[in-house]
Amino acid sequence: EMLRSLALKHGRAVVKPRASMSMVQRRRQHTNVIDTLRERHFVSAVTSEDIVAHVGSNSTAVYCGVDPTAPSLHLGNMVTLMGLLHFHLGGHQAIPLVGNATGMIGDPSGRSTERVALDRETLARNIAGIEAQLQRFFSRGTEYALKRMPEIDPTRLRKVCVLHNADWYQDMNILQFLGSVGRYSRVGAMMARDSVKSRLQSMHGISFTEFSYQLLQAYDFWHLYHHHGCRIQLGGSDQWGNITAGTDLIHKMPFQQDGCDTGGLIAEPENGSVDTAYGLTIPLLTTSSGEKFGKSAGNAIWLDEAKTSAFDIYQFFVKTSDADVERFLKMFTLLPVRRIAEVMSEHREVPENFAAQRLLAAEVTELIHGQSGLNRALCATE
Repeated sequence: EMLRSLALKHGRAVVKPRASMSMVQRRRQHTNVIDTLRERHFVSAVTSEDIVAHVGSNSTAVYCGVDPTAPSLHLGNMVTLMGLLHFHLGGHQAIPLVGNATGMIGDPSGRSTERVALDRETLARNIAGIEAQLQRFFSRGTEYALKRMPEIDPTRLRKVCVLHNADWYQDMNILQFLGSVGRYSRVGAMMARDSVKSRLQSMHGISFTEFSYQLLQAYDFWHLYHHHGCRIQLGGSDQWGNITAGTDLIHKMPFQQDGCDTGGLIAEPENGSVDTAYGLTIPLLTTSSGEKFGKSAGNAIWLDEAKTSAFDIYQFFVKTSDADVERFLKMFTLLPVRRIAEVMSEHREVPENFAAQRLLAAEVTELIHGQSGLNRALCATE
């Protein structure tokens, strides 16, 4: 009872039991995930508007990759993972990809200098931490969603499939890679990528290692397309060049041209045709003033409680500015948009109560750290 009163005081959405819904009712309320993402400000760009029809008429597979450059995910990663969570809750196959191979190279996107190479011990520690967090994020995210979205049919949710890209690189040598992926890649197109152009114009330039990163990410998408039936890649807006490198490779390089059969689930296109592969980019996380969040910006908010406690997560979001709070409620929570509109109306009438910020802080803390983490944060706040 004490925790319930604290939750009410701090803007916690108290979820009341609702009447069960039949599968038919749930399906009637189903909306296209792309429409949901657009309503919640997740979509920066798509490679084709046909993605809307594809998602609306098919149960598809979607992936986003995370390189293990740190032992923990942060809020910047969470934005893209929230997009993947929406696909999971919509009944699609979600594939979070741990880049334990690409993590040894380093993505030049959004960086002015080359990443410091990680030793094997550090990389292994980071991989273990990232994989555990991905599993935990989707487990808690699903639990959180089912309490707030009665239209979801739990029986339609597919098991989230965490993969590692080292699995398809470990038996491939440099000659195989250049003879397949390299043969279908044009240097002119690679040079035109924004991540490459910006580095070429800098005093540091770009190494061949980082220049080649886009080919590795392109091959990841190609492999997932052919071996796991993946048709959509999600990424931050700085990933546009890498994503389109993947869609280009899928349309140019025939199946089994890589000569590297990993024994995975093969999902060849029907009738020998090539289904369209799609890319969707999500805006990078910034405040209304343009301030970025993440490791590179030096102000990362970590999802690992050992690095950023549940209390600190709560305090971070409760201090959100009025200019950002509505957008963050749409992006970092699964509250219905109408509920967000209601709390924003209340907030505008009595802004000194910080109702929107307190609701945001409570929702995000529970999503990341579960009910027990929220309870700890609320008690510490008192």
